[in-house]
Amino acid sequence: MGFFSKIIRSADLTKGMADRLGLDLGTMVTRHGEPAALGYRGAVMRCSACTQQSACAVLQSTNTHLDHAPGYCRNRADFARFDRYLNG
Repeated sequence: MGFFSKIIRSADLTKGMADRLGLDLGTMVTRHGEPAALGYRGAVMRCSACTQQSACAVLQSTNTHLDHAPGYCRNRADFARFDRYLNG
């Protein structure tokens, strides 16, 4: 898989996980600007280095809602931080 394909897949997985956790990343970036955008970018880059992307894609394809990111998720702590950005 090429670099840009990997980044696109990682962006899709990051957004998909956020959606399943009830996090609107677009709203987060709109409300909090550059710091939130940099956090989102960092999450996509961490996802791109993950060796569990296939498992994550299966998890997302079989779940429309999750209470928390799986233990293998490199962005688990980031999603908790994003929740604080969105919900105070």
